[in-house]
Amino acid sequence: MSWAAPDDIFFSTSLAAYLDKKLLVLLRDGRKLMGLLRSFDQFANAVIEEAYERVIVGDLYCDIPLGLYIIRGENVVLIGELDVEKEELPAQMVQVSEAEIKRAQKAEKEEMLLKGTMRKRMEFLDLD
Repeated sequence: MSWAAPDDIFFSTSLAAYLDKKLLVLLRDGRKLMGLLRSFDQFANAVIEEAYERVIVGDLYCDIPLGLYIIRGENVVLIGELDVEKEELPAQMVQVSEAEIKRAQKAEKEEMLLKGTMRKRMEFLDLD
């Protein structure tokens, strides 16, 4: 039977294995940040260099540069290493400007609000 060395356990349960690698960080509010992990602490607070936020609306996306970014650990849902050799997005995705993606986000939000409002107004009909 083989036992893991203390160093093996440290690297398997720590962010140390991801230092200086490109990561995807999913936050509690749904934002997706990408960049190089430069530092972290025991609370999963992380310093990301060359960070950018990837905003996706339908088939449109935009990478909004953030620079050096500090993420508080309690806001992290998921951290994963990105394979820089593989294509990150499907071929049908179209990159647009920051202004265009914000317009698309606003339109999507308005559409969702309208659907929700209409559904509430029509509940008394019991159409199911």
